[in-house]
Amino acid sequence: MGYEQELAVAQAAVIAAAQLCEAVRRDMVPEAIEKADKSPVTVADYGAQAIICRALSEAFPADPVVGEEDAAELRSPAMADRLKQVTGFVTTVLGSTTPDQVAQWIDHGNGAPARRFWTLDPIDGTKGFLRGDQYAIALALIEDGDLKVGVLGCPALSLNQGNPGLLFTAVRGGGTWMQPIAGGEAKQVHVVPPGDGDRLRFVESVEASHGNQAEQEAVAAAVGITQSSVRMDSQAKYGAVAAGEAALYLRLPSPKYPDYREKIWDHAAGAIVVEEAGGQVTDMHGKPLDFYSAVKMMNNRGVVVSNGTIHNDVMTALK
Repeated sequence: MGYEQELAVAQAAVIAAAQLCEAVRRDMVPEAIEKADKSPVTVADYGAQAIICRALSEAFPADPVVGEEDAAELRSPAMADRLKQVTGFVTTVLGSTTPDQVAQWIDHGNGAPARRFWTLDPIDGTKGFLRGDQYAIALALIEDGDLKVGVLGCPALSLNQGNPGLLFTAVRGGGTWMQPIAGGEAKQVHVVPPGDGDRLRFVESVEASHGNQAEQEAVAAAVGITQSSVRMDSQAKYGAVAAGEAALYLRLPSPKYPDYREKIWDHAAGAIVVEEAGGQVTDMHGKPLDFYSAVKMMNNRGVVVSNGTIHNDVMTALK
């Protein structure tokens, strides 16, 4: 199986980033900054990326990191106070750091896809984070065009496991494991088996603009899912499918944005977590997701995540 060091470094880094994110959510009003594409970014996004990129740059200096954030705005004089805030939260996790170090670590995530590289979403589901709902810290290793390692930290997810906070880890060929993010025993998880009607439900995004909710509901009904969808922010939805709490996650193109293409960091970690739990992940035409050609998956449209056994039925319904 291999990749023991990669998994250990990635897991520790995601747990540390989750500690920072929860501290930000607890200790300050999570004020968002609007980026050029109108999406929100917070102190926690920047701090989580700094922590994870520092760990990866020290352990695997030759590996590029393709992350969602960069420090260009933070470096401007107008953002000096915000950079100090980010540095303060990073310091509580890592020990003494400087604003320049933090900015450099964030910018380590400005790499490009290569033969071997990491992709990172420091907070997937920033709007959920701001609302006090679900979000995920998503990190994946891609090598020779294939997902090899995935770590998905979901600090607000419980799935009836007691206190919220779950960590999903997967290595290609090694299954998917789930454990409390605060520490505890890991257990292997599997997708919903055939015939389990109680867990035959589907998940979709909270934000209506993230998909075509009318079509998603129709497809779910066509494959025999009668329960209403569970709407959830972030790649926590992948965790729900991997752990057998849902059989289907649909993200079909919104009629408002027909030309939208998904970004690799929004799906890579979740995809290997579901696949290693026995599920299947493709685009809406049944094509494998292309995580290695570019930041945007230009050759794919939509995303279909299932327990595997209903995947062909979903494809038929989509046609």
